[in-house]
Amino acid sequence: MGAQQRVFKQKIRSTSSLRKIFKAMELIAASRIQKAIARSQAASPYANALTRAVSAVASESNVDHVLTSEPENVSRAAVLIVGPDRGFAGAYSANLLREAEELIRLLHSEGKDVSLFTVGGKAENYYTFRDRAIDQAWTGISEMPTPENARKIGEALLQSFNAESAEGGVDEIYIVFTKFVSSVKHDPEYRRLLPLEVVDAEEVTTGASSGSAKDAAAFPLYEFEPSAEAVLDSLLPRYIDSRILSALLSASASEQASRQAAMHTATENADDLIKTYTRLANTARQAEITQELTEIVGGADALAASSAGD
Repeated sequence: MGAQQRVFKQKIRSTSSLRKIFKAMELIAASRIQKAIARSQAASPYANALTRAVSAVASESNVDHVLTSEPENVSRAAVLIVGPDRGFAGAYSANLLREAEELIRLLHSEGKDVSLFTVGGKAENYYTFRDRAIDQAWTGISEMPTPENARKIGEALLQSFNAESAEGGVDEIYIVFTKFVSSVKHDPEYRRLLPLEVVDAEEVTTGASSGSAKDAAAFPLYEFEPSAEAVLDSLLPRYIDSRILSALLSASASEQASRQAAMHTATENADDLIKTYTRLANTARQAEITQELTEIVGGADALAASSAGD
């Protein structure tokens, strides 16, 4: 019986240590999520304004730009997967990678080859473990992404987009990330970055307005200097960087929210385990005391019987 008590007490100590770690990680995630949400919200006005500007140039001019024109034959697509660097975030990574796999299967069904670009150690490890080639990977930036990080990723994607097909160039670029909706809701999704879909900008414009048809149709007239093509050449790289940064910031907020929820659940489970082990330890202790009392009473009865026989 004493051995059982030692085992249960050891489990209580181990679980208590883990509980402290889970609680600390929950508090850290709770403090970081507010900062991540604030950064994501602060970047939204610039991204929306830039999207409207690119949409205006693309829709009001007749320029046949390489970044806005649909290619006749799409043979290869790039997929940027924005994942976390660390775990302890519940099903966050699994849901994101499931969404990425669905997009990849869809592209393959359309006869397109896929070039993989990953952000975060989890996505990189997932595809490396399965011996699937990754064109380029970025790690260590998932929790605190910066505009410089988005710029480097955008440059790599644009370089692949502008390259010839024989040199491994791509005709489309997609991004897979987790969209932050609220602290308890964050959904993985994918979007096409290039070629630019003007409808995306129209949706942003409509969402930013009051929702009426009059506000959505209130597009001003533009004059482009030196030319519409030059304006597109200048705006589109910034547009790509802003979309990537928005995705990185949204994924960062989603990661912290998922980690906070997962650590809160882990803390509650640790409390339940401690209660269970404590109850089992008390039961073992009571059984040991009962056995000792039984042995004492039995010994006393034996002595009494021996004395009476004499």
